[in-house]
Amino acid sequence: MPKIGVILSGCGVKDGSEIHEATLLLLAIDKAGAQAVCFAPNKEQAEVVDHVSGRTVRERRNVLVESARLARGDIRDLSEAKVSELDAVILPGGLGAAKNLSSFAEEGAQCQVDPEVARVLRGMRQAGKPIGAACIAPVVLARLFAADKPLVTIGSDQATARAIESMGARHENAPVTGVVVDPQLRLATTPCYMLATRISQIAEGMD
Repeated sequence: MPKIGVILSGCGVKDGSEIHEATLLLLAIDKAGAQAVCFAPNKEQAEVVDHVSGRTVRERRNVLVESARLARGDIRDLSEAKVSELDAVILPGGLGAAKNLSSFAEEGAQCQVDPEVARVLRGMRQAGKPIGAACIAPVVLARLFAADKPLVTIGSDQATARAIESMGARHENAPVTGVVVDPQLRLATTPCYMLATRISQIAEGMD
């Protein structure tokens, strides 16, 4: 049975993994006859957001601990991930991808990628194994593989697309359930909640 690594970034769209995207990704993996293996960086979140008010609150939360909520506790520290045990890796969206897996939310095109995220994704790339990303998470791929001019999509948001292209990557507009594939780098990206207005669209895109 193929093992698909899922890199989570917390729990909640405003400061972690988007819950619908993460859940429907896990469902899509199961329906495809594969096994999801969940990971998250073991570090403090960049910020904690009250999802009712949308305001940042003075509170500390751990990315791995929060991500465990989505994985029902079946999750591992990303530092333990081995490329040899995985057949592919996928990153769901949510602002945690731009705050905890990278610093894109704060630094834009000049962002840095979390060292453990970078280690795993570079290892997958070197091994020629597929990598997927949804919603805002393709910015991580754009930054990390900029030298290879990766082809990705975040849908059609012009500001984010310009940031991606300024990193050296290529952006292709796509509809909400569309998937853009870079066959050379073996990357697949889909817009999800960058465009979605219905949860069924997330399910289709993740499938």
